[in-house]
Amino acid sequence: MKNPRMAKKRPSKASRIGNYAISSSIADPNSFSCTTFNILAPIYKRLIHEDHACRESEIRAYWLNRNEGILDLLLCENSSIICLQEFWVGNEELVNMYDTRLGDAGYINFKLARTNNRGDGLLTAVHKDYFRVIDHREFLFNDFGDRVAQLLHVEVIGGFTHSSGCQEILIVNTHLLFPHDSSMCLERLRQVYKILQSVEAYRKENNLSPLPIILCGDWNGSKRGHVYKFLRSQGFVSSYDTAHQYTDADAHKWVSHRNHRGNICGVDFIWLLNPNKYRKVLKTSWRDAVFGLFKYHVRRASLTEEDAFAFLKADNDGDYITYSSFCEALRQLNFIGHPNGLSKEETKDLWFQADIDGNGVVDYKEFQQHIWNPTRCDQTEEDISSGTTIGYRVKNAVLYPSEAEKGMWPDDYSLSDHARLTVVFSPVRMPCSRLP
Repeated sequence: MKNPRMAKKRPSKASRIGNYAISSSIADPNSFSCTTFNILAPIYKRLIHEDHACRESEIRAYWLNRNEGILDLLLCENSSIICLQEFWVGNEELVNMYDTRLGDAGYINFKLARTNNRGDGLLTAVHKDYFRVIDHREFLFNDFGDRVAQLLHVEVIGGFTHSSGCQEILIVNTHLLFPHDSSMCLERLRQVYKILQSVEAYRKENNLSPLPIILCGDWNGSKRGHVYKFLRSQGFVSSYDTAHQYTDADAHKWVSHRNHRGNICGVDFIWLLNPNKYRKVLKTSWRDAVFGLFKYHVRRASLTEEDAFAFLKADNDGDYITYSSFCEALRQLNFIGHPNGLSKEETKDLWFQADIDGNGVVDYKEFQQHIWNPTRCDQTEEDISSGTTIGYRVKNAVLYPSEAEKGMWPDDYSLSDHARLTVVFSPVRMPCSRLP
């Protein structure tokens, strides 16, 4: 049995990608950094202690030492924004330790517990030398996973302000449901939809022009998943992949998590949406995501496009899909008929988006264009004003431990079952043009 008090190894001051150091990127007065890290709540960390299984939360020396090491790592890197998931909000001693050490280092901290007293939650910290907090909102999903999200509306201050004028950013921290089985995919999409709806509602409520949005967290899904595709359809880019010039097909080139099943995958993202990015209408992206999930399931069953149409129209003698046959097909795929499936309102809304001419049935052409292969178009919730705006470019991005950047997981890494991801952003003026 190893000594429970691991030898503390303070990380070096510079996390490196090749010959380029994160520290030199952060040194630029016009840049700021953002770190996301799932720190594995002690109530979930499994141990074998004195020949019996337990949770780390039962042994103070274990969880205290590990979290001291996590704080050492975070404070050594000194990111402008820190977003933590699985923060043990239920333990007063641990909460006080983070509040004290982060507060002494100049951070303003915001904590949010998951609903139904799950014990863990989120912590978002912003450094007061970089940001002034304008507002803070809490989003409670009130779903069976008791998931939550935080939104911070901040103004950038310091060197950046003097060179480029006042700039505001929306920062979101969240932790999505783990896909224990295929039925969870729909709920995970809904969680992202709720976040984006809430962010858009906040922006409209406060009469804000389009702002840069940074989404941080443990998304519990890889670049191959439907959540990734949904966010990409909304104009978001993965900052780490942007820094490394990886494409959507390069899912195997990095990892950030070794899950409880022993699988390694890349699930931790810092997403960036610049204000001049044309976005599809959010409801349209949601429709495409749900129908994309439908397409995935029927293809897994080796059904062709024609087979899928026949499946949706069931025993209907006509060459069209009715609402009742549409609902029956969704029920058979486990999309409806249980508490976590599509609601009646969601189902009807999807139907209305498929039955585009409103005649009460979906013919083969409508099926092709709105269900099987939705027409791609550059729509936005609103026009983007002409002129210029301030956005961000990804200057650098690193994962720690460094083996994660090579698609490997080191056996001697013990701070968490997730890697820490840090991204450096720098401001850039970008043109805006009104849609025709």
